[in-house]
Amino acid sequence: MWPPEHERFADRTAAGRMLGTAVAAHLRQLSMASRRPTGEQPPIVLGLPRGGAPVGVAVAETIGADFDLVISRKIGLPWQADHGVGAIAENGPPVFDRSALAAVGLNASDLGPAVQRERVELRRRQERYRGSRPAPDVAGRVVVVVDDGLATGVTARAAARALRAGKPAHLVFAAPVCAAESVDLLAADVDAVIDMHSPREFHALGLYYINFAPLTDAHVAELCMRAWGAAKVPAPV
Repeated sequence: MWPPEHERFADRTAAGRMLGTAVAAHLRQLSMASRRPTGEQPPIVLGLPRGGAPVGVAVAETIGADFDLVISRKIGLPWQADHGVGAIAENGPPVFDRSALAAVGLNASDLGPAVQRERVELRRRQERYRGSRPAPDVAGRVVVVVDDGLATGVTARAAARALRAGKPAHLVFAAPVCAAESVDLLAADVDAVIDMHSPREFHALGLYYINFAPLTDAHVAELCMRAWGAAKVPAPV
């Protein structure tokens, strides 16, 4: 059986709690190395919806951090939208997998219409998840971007590059399971990558979860409202 049973997570929340322990250890090391004064703002965990939202909530609860979202959208091929060759995040530039584009004979300019469609979807999700709540200010903060897994890594790279513009003090990407090859690519965009498993042979993310049920926008909005202490979920738009 692949992966081995002991490497599988019960669900995203259970995975997030385990991941949170690893993130806490990293932050302790960071604090000891830099002798950061107490009283500064706490770390902020930014979940990548949809799957990263429940993992991120669990990480934030485990380490005592603030929670919010960083919304990133995959950019697909013109003839196969679900085949991601790039991504775009809030207020950030599109990021492309150049080798994937070259393999199908395209360049970045060919995906202009797809980029615009995903920008529209980003705005829709911002309104659905946050309502009037502004995007978080990451300047000078320890920021932990969380997803339920890292496969190609292109959405994580788009999120990281967008967040870099906000000048965080330390930028971490964390996921319960990460394809080793994608960790190598992402390492240039963040200060640290934290995972529980990093296989060289990455077959499918869902294999690492016993319960890997799909999430909806309503699920994400509910998680956010609970984390932010609100009583009512925004109506769908």
